Amino acid sequence: MDYQKTLEELILTVMREGGSDLHLGALRVPAVRVSGELIFLVKMPILSKEDMSAILNILIGQKKFDDFVLKQEIDFSYDFNNGQARLRGNAFFQKGLISIALRLIPKVLPLEELNLSPMIAEIARKKQGFFLCVGPVGQGKSTTLSAMINLINNEQARHIVTIEDPIEHIYVPNKSIIDQREVGIDTEDFHIALKSAFREDVNVIMIGEMRNTETIGTAVTAAETGHLVLSTLHTNNASQTIDRIIDSFPGSQQDQIRIQLASSLLGIFSQRLVPKITGGLIPAYELLLNNNAVSNLIREKRTHEIDVIIETGTENGMIDLNRSLLELVRKGEISMETAYQYSLNPKGLERMV
Repeated sequence: MDYQKTLEELILTVMREGGSDLHLGALRVPAVRVSGELIFLVKMPILSKEDMSAILNILIGQKKFDDFVLKQEIDFSYDFNNGQARLRGNAFFQKGLISIALRLIPKVLPLEELNLSPMIAEIARKKQGFFLCVGPVGQGKSTTLSAMINLINNEQARHIVTIEDPIEHIYVPNKSIIDQREVGIDTEDFHIALKSAFREDVNVIMIGEMRNTETIGTAVTAAETGHLVLSTLHTNNASQTIDRIIDSFPGSQQDQIRIQLASSLLGIFSQRLVPKITGGLIPAYELLLNNNAVSNLIREKRTHEIDVIIETGTENGMIDLNRSLLELVRKGEISMETAYQYSLNPKGLERMV
């Protein structure tokens, strides 16, 4: 088997079919995820243990492959065909056999082409503060942040540092300086890189993912001290995100982080990629923007009331998920059944219909 050619054919298949992910595993045929559904490439041969080792070696190189064998899992990125496409990958063992999940990283698009709230562009133009893009895995969080970085890069002369594991989108500097740091290659971990950024005359910091309390605490401090900080969390909505951040700290530190978050938070954007009637995916979202009322609720431990603020904050640019879903239904983009399926509050949605 020509492994380089096989890998190329598989990646081209994902691109041609408009797929998002490629799954490879020993003793099974490859599979592609298209519009949220797995499609098995039954005309392809079943991959052997040797095939998987060879393909992974192409993807990550011998040095990282040796490290993978020791640690039994690895995150990586792969540049396909000199920039034709870029993929994010994870390799792991299951039952002693190698499996690989590859995600096609979408091209960086202008914010106006992503069907998102225009308020996202306004947040990207802020000089300082803390902004989070949240939601389950694979819902377009990285794409949204990348579009924000690109807007800053094209409009302002700023020093942007990204801290990622692995690096996903590759940016071409325009008006800004962009330094992209990959955990495990350019820095030991997120927290160390974030602390180092304080000494790098940085304006904008993009943290691929906040994985621990130290990183969250330093990110909030950075936002307080004159930086625009963008990051992601795997949470469902704004109120849950705030609770998750605060609850990650010991009890003795929670009042302090509440005060910091109340003053530094710009907003929280929660998004879902929802199947369209005509095929493909479109984002539905919730947007919380910080104001005096929201700050007070955070300080006073009343985050459960934030949902009401979002529902009634339309004039201020806020939007709740149900309203976003209903707007997509009215535009003929999604079905009512899909709206109910993706709503976090179906009874509330029913009252709005």
